Amino acid sequence: MPLAGIGDIVRDAPLGVGAFNMIQLEHAEAIVAGAEAAGAPVVLQISENCVRYHGALAPVALASLALARAAAVPVAVHLDHATDRSLVEEAVGLGLGSVMYDASALDHEANATATAEVTRWCHERGVWVEAELGEIGGKDGVHAPGARTRPDEATGYVGRTGVDALAVAVGTSHAMTTKDAVLDLGLIAELHAAVPVPLVLHGSSGVPDETIRAAVRHGMKKINIATHLNKAFTAAVRDRLTADTSVVDSRKYLKAGRDAVTREVAHLLGVLTS
Repeated sequence: MPLAGIGDIVRDAPLGVGAFNMIQLEHAEAIVAGAEAAGAPVVLQISENCVRYHGALAPVALASLALARAAAVPVAVHLDHATDRSLVEEAVGLGLGSVMYDASALDHEANATATAEVTRWCHERGVWVEAELGEIGGKDGVHAPGARTRPDEATGYVGRTGVDALAVAVGTSHAMTTKDAVLDLGLIAELHAAVPVPLVLHGSSGVPDETIRAAVRHGMKKINIATHLNKAFTAAVRDRLTADTSVVDSRKYLKAGRDAVTREVAHLLGVLTS
């Protein structure tokens, strides 16, 4: 299948679009396999933190692109939470068709100026751009818990920067390991009415399934999930090693983690499309 564009996936999806972060190849394989099991398109994301962990973007990006091209369903490969413009440029050079440029740690004026410059550069190359406005809690201690995105600021920000999608703060927090986030559904609806581009929910690992469905009904389009998959992967590997302490072949326990993530991705895509 030709490499999918995230813009096409988001535009054509009747409800929500699942966007899942990889850490290593087993994650990427599982995300694609879960999407194939669900018969749904998916966004395979590579974060700046993932790149830092591996020490380079190219190996994980090229492997992810190969998986996407071989998939039986549309798979878009997306750069997530890039704060470094040079990483955005490298990702585009490697063939990624979409990026999230995250200047949300800057003040509003600097955020808008930097994001507009990156968006202009990306659009000249046919690349879709997501940005963030209204600090989302939990990422590296930068974001303020309880912050919310104002609809009037969001409208002005999108108009000024020209971004294709906007991540907004509505009650989620990154890296949550419990599903008890409380979303402001009314604010989501206000943002959806005010902002002319798709809304993105970051920190969705902490959101219960029914609340994710409600968020989509109120206007969220792209749903980002990472920590929940890491929990599933780690639990499955831990169980496998506990069950057989003689195992030394990493394929035997990493497969357990990969299978667990496949099941979770298929389940979550079912939540988003029902």
